[in-house]
Amino acid sequence: MFFIESERLRMIPLTHELLQLLHTSRAAMEQALGLKTSNYQVSEFYQKEIDDAMINFWLPKTLVNPDAFKWYTDWEIVLKSINTSVGGMGFNGEPNENGEAETGYMIDEQHQNKGYATEALQLLSNWAFTDARVESVIVHTYQYNLPSRRILVKSGFEEVGMDADGLMTFRLVPSKSTIV
Repeated sequence: MFFIESERLRMIPLTHELLQLLHTSRAAMEQALGLKTSNYQVSEFYQKEIDDAMINFWLPKTLVNPDAFKWYTDWEIVLKSINTSVGGMGFNGEPNENGEAETGYMIDEQHQNKGYATEALQLLSNWAFTDARVESVIVHTYQYNLPSRRILVKSGFEEVGMDADGLMTFRLVPSKSTIV
């Protein structure tokens, strides 16, 4: 099984089969990975986002892109010290024609404000930069989402724009400080 890790975290990209298991039962998917069962607490807004991603993106895209599934799936963020999933992160597909890899993330409410999102974002960005097609990693977040904006700034992302609805775009480019 492929994974990447930092001092505190292990990130595991879910195969199509593991996504199917997650769609049926988070506990069964965690058991299949040898993890302790988490008691995920996610807001209704993020649960809808996760459900939509599962049905309309992760499952269909990993099915038709098995060799590139890491760009189309949920990467489980596992806290190594307790062997439990504390969140998820992933890309919105392979890098686009401008060399941008778009990512997004969600941390279990019980594990927020502990630096896990920052550490995971840096870890996944470093992985993305190992692909020669990736010139930058981008994230979209709403202007009112101050915790997410703090994570992005802490991770070295710079604000590069905002649309009329307050959706901000942040960009990270590779540098000596981000490449491990």
